[in-house]
Amino acid sequence: MQDGAPARRVAVPLRISQRAATARAGASVKTLCGETMGTRWSVRLVVAESQDLASLDAEIASALDGVIAEMSTWEPGSAISRFNDAPGGTWHVLPANFYRVLEYALAVARDTEGAFDPTVGRLVALWGFGVGARGQGVPTPDDLSAARADCGWSRIELDKGRRAALQPGGVRLDLSSVAKGFAVDRVAAVVRESGVESFLVEIGGELRGEGVKPDGMPWWVALERPRGSVSGPAPIADIVVVLNGLSVATSGSAEHFYTIDGRTFSHTIDPRTGMPVAHDLVSVSVLHRECMHADALATALSVLGPDEGMAHALRLGLAARFVSTASGGYRERLTPQLAAMLA
Repeated sequence: MQDGAPARRVAVPLRISQRAATARAGASVKTLCGETMGTRWSVRLVVAESQDLASLDAEIASALDGVIAEMSTWEPGSAISRFNDAPGGTWHVLPANFYRVLEYALAVARDTEGAFDPTVGRLVALWGFGVGARGQGVPTPDDLSAARADCGWSRIELDKGRRAALQPGGVRLDLSSVAKGFAVDRVAAVVRESGVESFLVEIGGELRGEGVKPDGMPWWVALERPRGSVSGPAPIADIVVVLNGLSVATSGSAEHFYTIDGRTFSHTIDPRTGMPVAHDLVSVSVLHRECMHADALATALSVLGPDEGMAHALRLGLAARFVSTASGGYRERLTPQLAAMLA
């Protein structure tokens, strides 16, 4: 803790899973790790010291490769890339996980009236981020209008019986704000299926924890916050969360942006306007049982902004933390659900 910084706070789930909440004699924490989706993944597991993890390591890598093969727009041959390149008016039977994630993403889009939108791919690229980025800069009104015409979550039709989706023409799906969270959940499922009950999964800052460590202590995870936030006039204390049956995801614009002629452009695009968000919200963290939900909802709240986002979080009963710029520093707002977790 830096001098002058407030004391660290601890958030404890209101419900603790008893199944894996006891210490295990003779067990130790082992770590598996690797690269995926342009970032790092790691899994910390509570297992017997002698347990061989080679098979589990391979299963995790295979599961992550499967997510990439289905939902990575960086892979030309992925299922999502094939959908994006398909002619208008064509139906496509999707892999089960791809369909599940897309169906959930569209539900969030509907619930937020388009603040979250999985069809925002062309707009993201137009503003100089993601796959197919044209370079950083302000688009012309004509380019912006054309990109917006190709977007719109309501243009996607699903056929649940056939597990199929309609490519209406020009839509470029981008599931980057939900697929990583799904990947965390997928890895957690693989670990549980192997018989391991206590573990911590992380992929690029999105986390999910179950059970406790061998000594009975929980998995402690600090919520992300903007760098330097403790130096403002109203320092923000760290919040350390006990991840027992919980996931956490953070979305924000503090570290992904560019500046032109003194004007800052965030990588967070508001699909409703086609423009980068311009409010003072810089970070949103969401706690949820499922990391896929935490991932998508953190992005949605980041787009909605400090007031509309807080109202939406309250409607859903989310445990969430909002950090905004304020008077040269930062200010923090917690939902009642998160505040109730503070020990």
